[in-house]
Amino acid sequence: MFLENTLNFSKQTGWIEVVCGSMFSGKTEELIRRIRRAKYANLNVIIFKPKLDIRDKKNTVVSHDDTVIECKTIKKSEEIYKKIKGFKVVGIDEAQFFDDSIVEVCNVLANQGVRVIVAGLDMDYKGVPFKNMANLMATSEYVTKVHAICPKTGGLAQYSYRKTKSKKRILLGKGDEYMPLSRAAFVKKSIKKAKKVSRKKNKD
Repeated sequence: MFLENTLNFSKQTGWIEVVCGSMFSGKTEELIRRIRRAKYANLNVIIFKPKLDIRDKKNTVVSHDDTVIECKTIKKSEEIYKKIKGFKVVGIDEAQFFDDSIVEVCNVLANQGVRVIVAGLDMDYKGVPFKNMANLMATSEYVTKVHAICPKTGGLAQYSYRKTKSKKRILLGKGDEYMPLSRAAFVKKSIKKAKKVSRKKNKD
């Protein structure tokens, strides 16, 4: 479990923390937990989420266990620069939905002494890593990978299996569109789906 750095902010630079994992793994819940602890320490905090995420109210971040915290909704990652004056802790939810500039923004803030906490999916529904999340993990000081529970095997789930037929890489969803799966269950489902598609093509 990550333990917050207790050194004096005035005597060090900032840093980046990344919380990643599959759908339903508790990423946002962990982000909110860390933000609240920073508030208890009397630090000025602010959270951002992408405008693309329209699942909940515009200026709120909501975890799957219905924990709610206020945030700022922005379209482009560089908008963060205009809104962080006076803040020592910056939280960013659903980072995979932001443009690639989010990596540079986070590193610039950390270099200026800001603690940056980023939460997001590390892989898409095909198991392919999101580029900006991969780069954030590579340049961050702390990476925490959280897991859901696989309903098929009962083991740790790290994949977000899409239950619908949509092939869009970005598809917002809560409980109906996705299911967290372990590696074994994900591979089995993927092979089964590929065979089904192949049979359909052969019939056509």
